[in-house]
Amino acid sequence: MSPLIDNIKRRASQLKVEIFALYLAYKDPRAPLYARIFTACVVGYAFSPIDLIPDPIPILGYLDDLIIIPLGIWLALKMIPAEVMVDSRLRAKEMISQKSPVNWVAGGIILVIWLVLAALIIGLIMRFFKK
Repeated sequence: MSPLIDNIKRRASQLKVEIFALYLAYKDPRAPLYARIFTACVVGYAFSPIDLIPDPIPILGYLDDLIIIPLGIWLALKMIPAEVMVDSRLRAKEMISQKSPVNWVAGGIILVIWLVLAALIIGLIMRFFKK
């Protein structure tokens, strides 16, 4: 394979380890509460089956995958103490072979946000055409 594809696969594997490590770190009581809450949101969004910006929307659809999730991971890594991340990374490498957790609660929240936004937009459109 080409070096570019190998590099992409390696980085994707590293990202998977980091997400699993954050999943474990947000449960660790040694992490500050604000970091745990933020990290739980990032991990929940990363594992959510529903995107805030749907992928079929040109360019913007991949914005969360290319910018929002990596930025959230980077910020979460800055908030979590180093010793917690070291322990979490070691445990995450063991979990990689297991099934990825899916956060249906986060997916449900994102779905509700989309439904509320759709209802608001439809309501505005209906008001506009009634005038």
